[in-house]
Amino acid sequence: MNKPLLQFIQRMHPPLTEEKREQIASFFSEKKFQKNELISKEGQVCNEFYVVTEGVIRSQTFDLEGNDVTTGLIAPMNVACDTYSFFKRVSSKENFYALTDCNVFMITFEQLQTAFHTVPEFREFGRGMLISSYALLKERMLSMLHQTAEERYANLVHSNPDIIQNAPLKHIASYLGVTDTSLSRIRKEFAKK
Repeated sequence: MNKPLLQFIQRMHPPLTEEKREQIASFFSEKKFQKNELISKEGQVCNEFYVVTEGVIRSQTFDLEGNDVTTGLIAPMNVACDTYSFFKRVSSKENFYALTDCNVFMITFEQLQTAFHTVPEFREFGRGMLISSYALLKERMLSMLHQTAEERYANLVHSNPDIIQNAPLKHIASYLGVTDTSLSRIRKEFAKK
């Protein structure tokens, strides 16, 4: 089984034996996406839950004026999924694209339900994944209110270098809630420090 997936499982549910980690990992299957490939489409129910082990995935939607807005940039060792659509079984309001060639481990909704009901440790692992995803979402939401664009950029540079190295600047700017021009200025000032 893939070492990064086992590490991800350990991070989400630390007190697991190697055997239990491998049992949880056995519910996932490896999948690859090519750069720019559409992974999950707006208007459809999200049926696959991905753990990214290589590459960067972008989630996006369109605002009321039709502008393309980056809602997420997902680096390795994170989850890529419209969790609301996945768990509530409703149409997604986002598209997910591979910004680079990506390697992921996926589990379908049906497989997840089976794992939840047959492996008690999987429930704890799943709970860890959901808490982690919720915490990241909450942190991002509050950063948009409590931090300057410069602080948000600095946090992204330090916490997710894969995103800085692989995502086009226009997507990073959209994700940070700034214009391309503002991001250019922020990057120049950041480089001076």
